[in-house]
Amino acid sequence: MTKQYTPAKVWTMDNQNGGLWASINRPDSGARHEQALPKGKQPLQLYSLATPNGQKVTIMLEELLAKGVKEAEYDAYLINIGEGEQFSSGFVEINPNSKIPALIDTSADNPIRVFESGNILLYLAEKFGHLLPKEIAAKTEVMNWLFWLQGSAPYLGGGFGHFYAYAPEKFEYPINRFTMETKRQLDLLDKQLANNEFIGGDEYSIADIAIWPWYGNLALGKLYDAAEFLDVDSYPHLQRWAKQISERDAVKRGRIVNRTSGEEWEQLSERHCAADIDAVLSRKP
Repeated sequence: MTKQYTPAKVWTMDNQNGGLWASINRPDSGARHEQALPKGKQPLQLYSLATPNGQKVTIMLEELLAKGVKEAEYDAYLINIGEGEQFSSGFVEINPNSKIPALIDTSADNPIRVFESGNILLYLAEKFGHLLPKEIAAKTEVMNWLFWLQGSAPYLGGGFGHFYAYAPEKFEYPINRFTMETKRQLDLLDKQLANNEFIGGDEYSIADIAIWPWYGNLALGKLYDAAEFLDVDSYPHLQRWAKQISERDAVKRGRIVNRTSGEEWEQLSERHCAADIDAVLSRKP
């Protein structure tokens, strides 16, 4: 690091600090503008973006639909976080933390709001009775890894991803700090998958759905353009799992919902029925 930083006695916000999110991030919560959210006709209303956290929920919903759970039909509306749409009064009413994804279950007598991606997975698994073991030991193992992901992903996204890919300047210390932790996490997953087909054991579960958008995409070279830097090919069991999950039809479908980048055949800003996804995937060469 070339410059020594001496913290002020009392921190104040610096609007000139640069970076991708400099114009969006603030130290206060709550709505910044009045705007109602659109509403569709499906039982579940999702407001999201195809980040790893957003992909968790759309993959989960597509897995449920693949199992024949018609009650899992959903409308998915795009929330452009780069434009600050997560700070609208309508979105903040669903998630006061202003983070995607956020879900409204309109099938209940009184609509239920659900926020935090891991909680949405758990809510849907318990509501529909799929992708979460019922036996206590197996369920606990899945929950171990679900909570692991919720605690670990910020090191990968907000830590490694921020300083390696998004920060206005690259500094050795934070990149080394978060690379060390990211590689430790990759090694942990690789060792878990050496003796288990899926993250939680022998059955595909919400643990896999939660972890794959982060660490599966990373292993496949689809996150932060960091595959060579992190030497992801040195984790063979993680590679096997990442490729296996990527071939699931529900994963192929869910990962493109609320996506606005990439190839034409993997972009679907809004989803209201299965035909919307079918039409986009049909464009794949």
